Amino acid sequence: MRCSNAVDCQRFLRGSLLVLLLQLVVACAQKPVGQLELMPPPDVYGDGLFNPLPKSNPFLDIPYDGILYATDRQPAGPDDEELFYRNERGQVLRVGYAEIQMGEGDLTWEQARQVSLLKARTAEFPVKIGKVTEWGIVGETIPYWVDAGLPEEAPLPPDAVDQFAQAINDQLANSDSKDIYLYTHGYLVTFVNPLLVSAELWHFLGYRGAFIAYAWPSTPHRLAYIKDSDTAVGYARNLRLLLEVLAEKTNAEEIHIIGYSNGTRLVVQALEQLALINQHRTEEEIQETLRIGNVILLGSDIDRAAFGNSLADGLLKVCRHLSVYVSAEDKALGISRFLTNKRRLGELWTGDGNEIHPQARQALENLRGQMSFINVTEAEGATDGNGHHYFRQSPWASSDILMTLYYGLEPEQRGLVRQTDLPVYTFPPDYISRLWGNIQRLNPDWAEGDQAPSE
Repeated sequence: MRCSNAVDCQRFLRGSLLVLLLQLVVACAQKPVGQLELMPPPDVYGDGLFNPLPKSNPFLDIPYDGILYATDRQPAGPDDEELFYRNERGQVLRVGYAEIQMGEGDLTWEQARQVSLLKARTAEFPVKIGKVTEWGIVGETIPYWVDAGLPEEAPLPPDAVDQFAQAINDQLANSDSKDIYLYTHGYLVTFVNPLLVSAELWHFLGYRGAFIAYAWPSTPHRLAYIKDSDTAVGYARNLRLLLEVLAEKTNAEEIHIIGYSNGTRLVVQALEQLALINQHRTEEEIQETLRIGNVILLGSDIDRAAFGNSLADGLLKVCRHLSVYVSAEDKALGISRFLTNKRRLGELWTGDGNEIHPQARQALENLRGQMSFINVTEAEGATDGNGHHYFRQSPWASSDILMTLYYGLEPEQRGLVRQTDLPVYTFPPDYISRLWGNIQRLNPDWAEGDQAPSE
């Protein structure tokens, strides 16, 4: 199309952008149903050499027979189309659990255990959400200020902090791992999505420790990006309060956080709040109190400069280690950059005006022991689709993430190598054999076979 004047050109550009947005900003989208096809198994579990799954059905021992959740969405009513919770902001943080099913109902646990680890499955293997039970609210999240646009709620349920913490402690008592894992999702999804993703991540962790799905009120509408971005930042207080509750009332040795896409804003903002609240304390005192271990940011849709401000406010004093996964082929973040005119944290530094600033390069070198940037561009399957779902699509990326959580391995210990041109780690062609060799060295008494390695 040839533009006749500047106004026509601007209209054409806006129209083209809208078409592009509708086509590509499906970064975190899932169909609003109560099931999800199980992600491919991480390659580290290939060939049956390492099977992390318990031989007996873990749901027989989980005290709440499902996955824990926390959400600040509005509860769904009988006339609502949404499942369990609406795609709207609520006024408080609610906690409970959801029953989950791995595979079809007629599968035995042993069959589900074996089939879920097959690299080439011949049949569908859905992860399903069944009954959802809300225990109550986190009382501290009752707001001081309520916007006029929010509906008046019915009388709030009771404070369920103690019940939630007790459920976690009961699960930790049953597990060899005493850690909590928390996943928070990106934009454009319904309440059930983070529960389903958390369920599959927990499955491939062998049901270690306790897992919490954090479902903030994103909106499954492609044009809700600005609204969801505001929510991710503005509702970080609720996540911060939950982390404080987990540190105060549970027996967890460490609390690990996995943030994805727009949800990484929520994570970074909550951690920055914790850093500012505790700025008078030493790093050792903060970490001893909060017990936040690995924080993993995936496809991070954060302004790089804003992230730098969070670092300056003491973000890294709050967690033991921060891992930031980046890609040169993440098309969803490319659109976010176009919309905001700012480079995103989850984008890899490249040429064409995207070179790393010398000050940023020096900061990454100085912070190597506390923060790692990991380039997934060369990881198997990481650029499929729009290149934004690599943590579920790439068997190498999922291996790296899960082994970070399983063993607490540092990048070199997982088989990653430093790039020569950037202070960033990348995946070498023999990544899986490197990772597997390191796992064997961690378990010298472990004989190969169908069992999980010893701790």
